[in-house]
Amino acid sequence: MISPEILRRYPFFSFLTDAQRKALAMIAEEAACEGGAVIFEEGDPASDLYLLLDGSVDLYFTPRVTSGHPAPGEILVGEINPGEPFGISALIEPHIFSAAARTAKPGRILKVNGPALRALCEVDCALGYALMRQLAKAALERLHFTRIQLAAVRA
Repeated sequence: MISPEILRRYPFFSFLTDAQRKALAMIAEEAACEGGAVIFEEGDPASDLYLLLDGSVDLYFTPRVTSGHPAPGEILVGEINPGEPFGISALIEPHIFSAAARTAKPGRILKVNGPALRALCEVDCALGYALMRQLAKAALERLHFTRIQLAAVRA
C-alpha cells in the first residue's frame, strides 16, 4: 500500500476521484531499482502495471526467427520517462508482456497489482474507462516512437 498522495503527483492519474485514488493506493506499492535491473521479461505473465517515478526504463523486443533467418537479438523499442506507465499488458488480454523492461539507471517504480486492478475496473466502470483511455494514449505515443525508429533504420 502507498499513500494516495503519491498518485496525486502524476498526471497519468489526474482523472482519479478521491475514492478511486484510495482504492488504487491500496493495491499499489513503491519499489527501488538499481541500474540494469530486470523488471520483467518478454513473455512473462503481466502481473503488474507500472509507473516510473524516477530514473529511466528501456523496453526491448526480441524478433522471432522466421523463414530460416536468424533473429538479430534484442531491439530497443521504447524509453520510459518519469511519470509514464509501462507494463500495460497487465490490463490487456492475454496479460503477457510483449517486451522486456530493464532500468537504464537507478530509480523508483510504482507497481499496481494487475489482477486487483482489473477487478477494481470491473466494479468501477468509470475508472476502467478512464484508465484505458490513459493507457491508449501511452500506447500510441510508444507506437509513434517505434515508427520513428523504424524510419531511421530504413533511411
